[in-house]
Amino acid sequence: MTKSASAPRRNYLLSLGILAGMFFIFGAVSWVNSILIPYFRICCELTHFESYFVSFAFYIAYFIMAVPSGILLKKVGFKRGIMYGFMLTALGAFVFVPAALFRQFEIFLLGLFCIGTGLAVLQTAANPYVTILGPIESAAQRMSVMGVFNKTAGIIAPLILAALILRPEDSELFALIDSGTLDAAAKAPLLDGLIRRVIVPYAVLGVLLLLVGVGIRYSVLPEIDTDSQNSASGADDTPGRRSLFDFPYLWLGALAIFCQVGAQVVAIDTIINYAGSMGMDLVESKVFPSFTLTCTMIGFLSGIVLIPRYVTQKQALVVCSTLGLLLSLGVVLCDFGVTLFGHRANASIFLLNALGLPNALIYAGVWPLAIRGLGRFTKMGSSLLIMGLCGNAILPLVYGFVAERCGMRMGYWVLVPCFLYLVFFAVKGYKIVRWPWQRIENNG
Repeated sequence: MTKSASAPRRNYLLSLGILAGMFFIFGAVSWVNSILIPYFRICCELTHFESYFVSFAFYIAYFIMAVPSGILLKKVGFKRGIMYGFMLTALGAFVFVPAALFRQFEIFLLGLFCIGTGLAVLQTAANPYVTILGPIESAAQRMSVMGVFNKTAGIIAPLILAALILRPEDSELFALIDSGTLDAAAKAPLLDGLIRRVIVPYAVLGVLLLLVGVGIRYSVLPEIDTDSQNSASGADDTPGRRSLFDFPYLWLGALAIFCQVGAQVVAIDTIINYAGSMGMDLVESKVFPSFTLTCTMIGFLSGIVLIPRYVTQKQALVVCSTLGLLLSLGVVLCDFGVTLFGHRANASIFLLNALGLPNALIYAGVWPLAIRGLGRFTKMGSSLLIMGLCGNAILPLVYGFVAERCGMRMGYWVLVPCFLYLVFFAVKGYKIVRWPWQRIENNG
């Protein structure tokens, strides 16, 4: 390989490396919510339903800020937009300091919303980068590589945060707090001491995020022009479109993203509370989110090996959506008991872990199918797909609402319609390039 030919290859690999680092950070910041939800439930004295506002505040920012994020990127460019995204994420981490000092759940929610806003900007920028940097046919493979880094962080970060804020003797402390034997005056200092353990980790995180943002702004990551590059890819097979409303598969894809990410977060962020319903406390059950994300990691690694050499990304999407449907039905129908940490538990918790496997490749399969051929609409189309991430905000609340009324396991019925829709999109939805009324108009 000549020097002139190796330079683009080297820059391509460096760019992918930078993006992989970004996806690692996304995972580290996002997946610790699985620890924060039960931790805040104890420290801020919340119901199960109220505790899922952690996910709501974090992910609703994706819905509210996705379009402004696209506008920001169009105005300032991708690299500067990435720097601003990291700054907003850092601001949210710093908000945890006064929130912990005053033990105010509402201030924590403000910090989580700021973190979500920053990540909305970052993901609106990062996903088109991954899709456009190489051939569209292997976009799912590149997304799988990014997913490996994201889920590696997701496996590690909750365990690190748990190690920083939890202690072996906390089992007795949690039991004392939940016993009802303490009055408010005796309980308050115990809860204050617990919640203030998050101050140092999040202050350090804020500083690191600021440094990373500035570093990427001045890195070798290229500034991309999605308008010309997406059109030049040969994927634009829908000429004459005047707006995003002329791309049905994009809107159907956004709903598929909503269902997939919502189902994924329900499986991960609720599993500690589900284990708690079987008698396991937070110190014992802290490992379950990492088990689910390990299954997700296996899914991403499978995608890297299999796509597109052995199976197409479309075939993988069909298989994984169907498997997700079967596992979600298994969770709510399983009635087999096992012993975990000395407690009698339902084996459905392992099926919930296994949902991580198909979830890995569904997102990677939906994104390139939904964003193909958008041409000059790519930035705003990406913003629309990012808005679909609000499924992370809404479905955990739906789960919490159902679970408090029908039982923790029955709450997982919310997963079934999600995977039914994903099967539809994988088989038919992505093929719909014109709305029915457009078809009638054009044929008339």
